Amino acid sequence: MSQDKNGTSTDEDQNLDPREALRAYLSEQGLKSTRQRDLIVDVFFASEEHLRVDELLSRVRAIDPKVSQATVYRTIRLLKESGLAQERHFGDGQARYEPSAQDEDHHDHLICVECGKIVEFVDTRIEKLQEEVAGEYGFAVVKHKMELYGICEECS
Repeated sequence: MSQDKNGTSTDEDQNLDPREALRAYLSEQGLKSTRQRDLIVDVFFASEEHLRVDELLSRVRAIDPKVSQATVYRTIRLLKESGLAQERHFGDGQARYEPSAQDEDHHDHLICVECGKIVEFVDTRIEKLQEEVAGEYGFAVVKHKMELYGICEECS
């Protein structure tokens, strides 16, 4: 997997499906692709949630009970290193993972402090306002993340 000077995967690699992109990265690193890694990648990218490793392990083991916790942790680490996954922290001490936005627009998060529900959203008004505010202070935004914490409709 080709990376730019910042260690970010290049557009060329982002056109591959996740399994093929990880295989390319593994090959560059001198590592082998395995059936278990393929399964973990498939389950991870099929999810529409921000998964903790234990949640991913549970879903993978529902398909193949022989997959070890260490294999899931190593695969998530490889997905992060290859730029295919992002680690997120939403203030509860738990790391969660989501596929890196490749062809999608940037998104932000609403997090319920009661039940932990996470909602992704995109709002062009907010994006524009952030750029305006940064410009007023002489900043050029290169990246950002927005997390709004509150109580969801179900918990209120």
